[in-house]
Amino acid sequence: MATVGSFGNKCRALMAAAKSAAASTAAAAKPKAASRPTGILKVQPVSPALAKFLGSPEASRSGAVKKIWEYVKSHNLQNPSNKREIYCDDKLKAIFDGKDMVDFQGVAKLLSNHFPKAT
Repeated sequence: MATVGSFGNKCRALMAAAKSAAASTAAAAKPKAASRPTGILKVQPVSPALAKFLGSPEASRSGAVKKIWEYVKSHNLQNPSNKREIYCDDKLKAIFDGKDMVDFQGVAKLLSNHFPKAT
């Protein structure tokens, strides 16, 4: 007659064997193919005004926001009392429809005019 302790040991051994078999099956599966960037990571042609600012005729939306953020930080254009607000100099006014100040949450919306619609 098997005891509860020996039954538990056999169950653990079977579970360990099942886990190792599952791991070897997963390792034998095909590697995932590299996917192309889509959405905000997709590199697209940009408007001439944005291309002049970025120094490149193509950019991704996230890359454009990153470059703008670097520019704002390096030129100290953030409002010190409200860090979400950005003071626009002449270069930024060319991109942001001539506005003197923009909220950083509105940057993506203002940039959408500079990326052509996909056809």
